[in-house]
Amino acid sequence: MNKQIIISPSYPDRRIIEHALSLGIKDVYCKIPCSIPEDLQDYLNVYLERENGVVEVLGERKLKPVKVKIEEAGDIEKVLEAVSTGAKIIFVDTPSWKIIPLENLVAQLQDSDVKLYAYSSNLNETETLLGVLEKGVDGVVVKVDSVDDLDIIYEIIKSINMIGLEYAEIIEVKNAGMGERVCVDTVTILNTGEGLLVGNTAQFFFLIHNESIGSAFTSPRPFRVNAGAVHCYVMMPDASTRYLSELSSGMRVLIVSSSGKARISSIGRVKIERRPLKLVKARVKDIEGSVILQDAETISLVRSDGSPIPITEIKPGDEITVHVPELKARHFGKIVDEFIIER
Repeated sequence: MNKQIIISPSYPDRRIIEHALSLGIKDVYCKIPCSIPEDLQDYLNVYLERENGVVEVLGERKLKPVKVKIEEAGDIEKVLEAVSTGAKIIFVDTPSWKIIPLENLVAQLQDSDVKLYAYSSNLNETETLLGVLEKGVDGVVVKVDSVDDLDIIYEIIKSINMIGLEYAEIIEVKNAGMGERVCVDTVTILNTGEGLLVGNTAQFFFLIHNESIGSAFTSPRPFRVNAGAVHCYVMMPDASTRYLSELSSGMRVLIVSSSGKARISSIGRVKIERRPLKLVKARVKDIEGSVILQDAETISLVRSDGSPIPITEIKPGDEITVHVPELKARHFGKIVDEFIIER
């Protein structure tokens, strides 16, 4: 995601600024009087808002940002007027209607070189603003209250928004005995075709469908992915992996659709229970991969047409959706370019 995040610390805390710098976040927004420690300002791009609402870049005279407050439909013309006079950076303050005015501006300015920045009042809103009309604004000013907030922001800007998927042929399905499987309950309603990327190895991830379909004996649970055995890898928002056994409430996972579109969701609950398991093996060209899932009608993989196929119906020759990374080695969940064999 090539977007600019400008943090706006709510109080003068050196730890927040230093942690932001360690994450590569160098853009800071503050109002007069500026609370950023002077000895750190040389390492930052500081956007300074004066009492009259004028925004300037500290120590930079050539860049002259313009701030426009949009409270009614006619105020959008103020942004367009600023563009016509040569403004290249525009901060758009939408205190009431957040999305509609920005959608209009993104649509009208999409072919220009104008940078459009919005103000976010919370972290959830930040993700929304970065995705306005799919293209999103060029950057967001985000209020930051803690170091933890920064970690979430970093996850947002480094997260995957599209992932390459392929179609694999099932080559083997067999019982794997009893073991512990992991149900991941997200705080998000998942759609048909969406799920988690899970696999026995870092070479091969299966798209495990959510439980939005239900069955004759169970109600739909569109927030849940019965993801697999405790040892399996699951792909995270920054393309790292975790073991399913490591997931817990409050962590964030990567939700992937059958079209490859990805988004982030927080985990509300994780359930680990002992259940009968099944091994599924598949192949893409000369690459083979496998996953171990609970053997039950409510657990599904994803067909090439995006529809779920229950694991109880899967057979050799079926075609399912997978992700095969170019770099396959992992060290503590992070991708590394080295030789590795996993079976």
